[in-house]
Amino acid sequence: MKFVKLGSTGLDVSSLCLGCMTFGEPDAGTHPWTLDEHASRPIVKHAVEQGINFFDTANSYSAGTSELIIGKLLREFTRREETVIATKVFYPANMWEGSSKPNEKGLSRKAIMASIDASLTRLGTDYVDLYQIHRWDYHTPIEETMEALHDVIKSGKARYIGASSMYAWQFAKAQQVAVTNGWSRFVSMQNYLNLIYREEEREMIPLCMDQGVGLMPWSPMARGRLTRPKGQQTTRTQTDVSGQSFYHATEAEDGRIIDRVEQIAKEKGVPMAQVALAWVLSKTTVSAPIVGASKAHHLDDAIAALDLALSTEEIRRLEELYVPHAVTGFS
Repeated sequence: MKFVKLGSTGLDVSSLCLGCMTFGEPDAGTHPWTLDEHASRPIVKHAVEQGINFFDTANSYSAGTSELIIGKLLREFTRREETVIATKVFYPANMWEGSSKPNEKGLSRKAIMASIDASLTRLGTDYVDLYQIHRWDYHTPIEETMEALHDVIKSGKARYIGASSMYAWQFAKAQQVAVTNGWSRFVSMQNYLNLIYREEEREMIPLCMDQGVGLMPWSPMARGRLTRPKGQQTTRTQTDVSGQSFYHATEAEDGRIIDRVEQIAKEKGVPMAQVALAWVLSKTTVSAPIVGASKAHHLDDAIAALDLALSTEEIRRLEELYVPHAVTGFS
């Protein structure tokens, strides 16, 4: 496994981050395709054995059961000091049960302090390495949010803070508020980037390059769409409502890119997933893309992509079919 620094920090993370949305009780939340503890165990074990030390979850994944499962399995398979655990705050853990109660959702001081304690309890640890805001809170002053996050770090409950899925102006504003007040800055941005959604290239990626912020792209394989020939269905693609909303409007345009990925994969004699992930990894601003896996061999494909070099011509062919998309993934 290759290791990189997360952005401009001194934190060593594996070049792949295992996304833990896949892990969780199937009857908790709205993701019937998730894996329970028994089914998750061999995948997490394989990730650790292959040298992955970076794991990303969220308080809201499968109503908190993702944190429960990944926390338990990491305690079983590795030592805490060797593991980099990332989780998130914004949505309530029970967000899929209906409307949230007052102060359960958002980035107020009260919500942040309650959420970090609940996440630590579920994870079975006394700190997380990276605490990320899952979305932008339009109803809380950013000054309140950044001070609360700074206090989470100073209390020892998190080592670093990061952000996810927002407009570049929002991220820049948050960083400036932190600098002005002498508070902790975000060290990472978890943004939505893959071959069929590249809108982050306009503003967010250049901003992060300028500021030395590490990128952790989520959905680098477009929720599986870039891993199989166009039209093939899985349980997840058939039941993933949010994923369907991301890609339905541009299905025809995206299909041409999927065909191109398949073509180049055949030319190189590798699975499509390796080509799609190698393209993301070719971007010098990326610290560690977040990869999901529902089978152990999915991790093997992702790890192999670390050594798959795409030529300038192959990258041009992969990128030339892209058409602008409506900005999505921020809600």
